[in-house]
Amino acid sequence: ITEERKERIDFSDPYYATDTRVFALKEKMGAPPRTGSAKPKPTSISDIRAQSGGGPAKPEADAPIQIRSNDDLAGIRVGTVLGSAQDAYVRKNYPTAQVLQYNTSADLVMAVEGSRVEAGVAGRDSLNEILADNTQLAMLETPLFSMDIGAGFKKGNQALREAFNRFLAEIRAAGTYDDMVQRWFVRKERTMPTLPAEGTAGTLTIGTATNGFPFGAIQDGKLAGFDIELARRFAASQGKQATFLDMDFGGLIAAQVAGKVDMLVTAMFITPERKERIDFSDPYYSDESRVFALKRNIVQPPKPSGSQLATPADLHGRRIGVMLGSAQEGFATKTFTDSEILQYRTAADLVLAVHDGKVDAGFMDGDPLREILAQQPGFAILGEPLFVSEAGAGFSKASVELRDQFNQFLAGIRADGTYDDMIERWIRGKDSTMPTLPEKPRQGKLTVATNDFGLPFVAVQDGRLVGFDMELAERFAHFLGREVELLNMDWSAVIAATVSGKADVGLGCMFITEERKQNILFSDPYYEAESLAIVLASRAAGADAEAAQPPTAPSWLDGLKASIESNLVRERRYLLIWDGLKTTVVISIFATIFGTLLGGLVCMMRMSSSRWLQWPARSYIAVLRGTPVLVLLMLIFYVVFASVDISPVFVAVVAFGMNFAAYVAEIYRSGIQSIDRGQSEAGIAMGFSRFRTFLYVILPQTVQRILPVYKGEFISLVKMTSIVGYIAVQDLTKASDIIRSRTFDAFFPLVMVAILYFVIAWVLIQALEYLERRTDPKQRRRKAVSK
Repeated sequence: ITEERKERIDFSDPYYATDTRVFALKEKMGAPPRTGSAKPKPTSISDIRAQSGGGPAKPEADAPIQIRSNDDLAGIRVGTVLGSAQDAYVRKNYPTAQVLQYNTSADLVMAVEGSRVEAGVAGRDSLNEILADNTQLAMLETPLFSMDIGAGFKKGNQALREAFNRFLAEIRAAGTYDDMVQRWFVRKERTMPTLPAEGTAGTLTIGTATNGFPFGAIQDGKLAGFDIELARRFAASQGKQATFLDMDFGGLIAAQVAGKVDMLVTAMFITPERKERIDFSDPYYSDESRVFALKRNIVQPPKPSGSQLATPADLHGRRIGVMLGSAQEGFATKTFTDSEILQYRTAADLVLAVHDGKVDAGFMDGDPLREILAQQPGFAILGEPLFVSEAGAGFSKASVELRDQFNQFLAGIRADGTYDDMIERWIRGKDSTMPTLPEKPRQGKLTVATNDFGLPFVAVQDGRLVGFDMELAERFAHFLGREVELLNMDWSAVIAATVSGKADVGLGCMFITEERKQNILFSDPYYEAESLAIVLASRAAGADAEAAQPPTAPSWLDGLKASIESNLVRERRYLLIWDGLKTTVVISIFATIFGTLLGGLVCMMRMSSSRWLQWPARSYIAVLRGTPVLVLLMLIFYVVFASVDISPVFVAVVAFGMNFAAYVAEIYRSGIQSIDRGQSEAGIAMGFSRFRTFLYVILPQTVQRILPVYKGEFISLVKMTSIVGYIAVQDLTKASDIIRSRTFDAFFPLVMVAILYFVIAWVLIQALEYLERRTDPKQRRRKAVSK
């Protein structure tokens, strides 16, 4: 009889009383108390665990588990996949651990996330994939154990097993095996390659368990992964058709013994227990098993003394900055799974984050990074290159012919020495002067999307994009007989512009990666670039103490003069600000006019008595107010006008005007409805038509009432224009980004732009306040009296 149950049913008088006890295996409970015994009878779960050698009692809910090493598995709840080698290993070596078994890796991960177990055990390569997409989890760096992986066969089926061993030896000798390892485990590709045609001499049934990449997973409704490719290649070598049975890991060996499958290929560790039931092939891979848990429960090994950094390996568990959408972002996410990865829109923002200590290190392309180090003291390159990758020009999937023309052009400039001259000038000679190309008749234009992430590849100088890639773009346009049009946009938008057809080619030392290949076509590689880690010189191990000291700060006046000269005078950067100012004002004014007129139309439909007009207006207002203006801007530019050659400034006016109209329509409606209905009736009674009544009676009062709210929305629109850089419009904010990418001065450009936005808003508000005064009847009466 409990209080909770009493809330739902009535109980009789009690007819019995009982108590509740703890029970366990006899040897866990301890012996009954004896005279002189030092071991009292256990009275709690904590006593049972402590007396049975199970390690410390499980912490209370407010004392989180701390896992420092593999030994900490003792006495806690550990999750494993049912029937896995990790399951058997933990049970054998950690008898005091409470092992909970799950059918799949996904279930195991969810159990760890939901704290149903304190830790889980799984293969390292699979964990790398899991942790790349899950920032809540981390794994211990010390392996729990390592073991070979092999394919499984039913006992007595020696012919198929020996055939697989021969096949394995052949693909090792031919280099196919090494290529598979590189693709699936090193480069982390996730698409199946073109495989040999499978034969028609029967079917080979293969048992597998899709527990995730790199071994086996379901992608686009099909099986993919290292094990899947291995099995398909083997089936083709035997002239057979591969058929897969995807089942829970715990049922695989039973299916093999029962003859349901011909072989098992599923990252299965070769263990003595399994050898008793099935035969294994020669090992085809070796994997480690690691302990993983919630990141807050994993205690990472101590950092290098004094927070000094010697190699990129020291960045595990730290904060790493990358550019949004860059190859370095993908590398950091997959390699430094225990680190906090912070994305930045521009190289300038990334360098400033390192300078200000927002991140411990930044990952960037090597050549632009060396340019930065030549200009900015106080930074150092950390250790060896992170990775080396080839760069190519990107084209939409439909531009095969243009891609082939670029490859032809590239081969031509390599053959005639032009390419070597460009390398000598831009990369080795640090030149920053664009050459003058011979005059040639031009017809049409070549639109190139890029990002000014820095010399020697792309930068803004004297109001013009220059660099190795920009010369390459101009030479390619000259080769085609076209005019070149350069779109300078955020790096994360370059591929989107190329895919949508807004740009004919994406160019900017773009690394060729498997993920990008899924969306765009790449040219032949034209450069091989390193990716490096940049840190503060004071954080680099072994750095010269004097060299690491920042230079003495100049006086305030000298610093202001230097900032003006660097940010405005040098390379005529004031022109960037002037052009950006004009663009911001144009977009703000025309978007306001368009939005005001469109808002009036939507308001009229919204207040109409016709439901056929009301519902479209209601839907328009709901959708536009519920859609972020940045999303709307990019949808219109990259989707609605994808195939239309249209000015990005016009698109910005349309997008901001549409957004403004949704709010203005409701402002109008509330203002009109605030006017007493009797005034409309009086106007009509005096002989005015409905339109004239609205024009001369309702509208003046509405304008006077809505102007304060209208001004607020107008100022919001002006400030929202700062996002137009996403579609390659050079407004004030984009101009500031360009200047900062060259000077790496955070304070002056941002403060200058903030002041200019304030001035724009103040001037435009004064105009609206003048209109407000002119429409205020009290002001008009006062003026009339004064006259």
